[in-house]
Amino acid sequence: MKIRDRIKEFRRVKAGLLRPHPNNWRTHPPAQRDALRGVLAEIGYAGALLARELPDGSLELIDGHLRAETTPDADVPVLILDLDEREAKKLLAVLDPLATMAESNDEALAELLAHVETESDAVQAMLDEMLGNHDALEGGTGILPVPERNTGETPVPPRDLDVPEVFQVVVECRDENQQRIVFERLTGEGFECRLLTL
Repeated sequence: MKIRDRIKEFRRVKAGLLRPHPNNWRTHPPAQRDALRGVLAEIGYAGALLARELPDGSLELIDGHLRAETTPDADVPVLILDLDEREAKKLLAVLDPLATMAESNDEALAELLAHVETESDAVQAMLDEMLGNHDALEGGTGILPVPERNTGETPVPPRDLDVPEVFQVVVECRDENQQRIVFERLTGEGFECRLLTL
């Protein structure tokens, strides 16, 4: 099997300039948004967003919508992919489900989480849920130890990433035509909008 390298280049781009993919099917509940803010505050960007270049030179996101939305004023790392529209849609459809197909080694997870500390309540809740989910799979035997929370004796590392609050309105449309009309009207009034089809 011949495997192609579809990465054209690496750029740092202001996140607010990245165009959300109109077919992005992922939604992001408050718990995930809060956990991402916690990880960004404690670690920062540690992975690149994925985008493709459109004929007008703009960049359309394929992966990283929530990160871009969370830090619209930040220059973020982006891998530019050499994909056409059809290939971009395919990657958008399979990227997250492919990652979720991985299985967990409970002992390795317990060992890893025993060494993870966080100052973020949202990140800790996510870690606790990971432990709880695996505990449930084991019939509630409690084989996975819960790591102790940081007691505050260790100084909190400096946080140099300002994550702004984002306020949104979701409008439900009866069909694609009405969606287009509402989108054009709101963008014409100066609102930053994105199209979602669920």
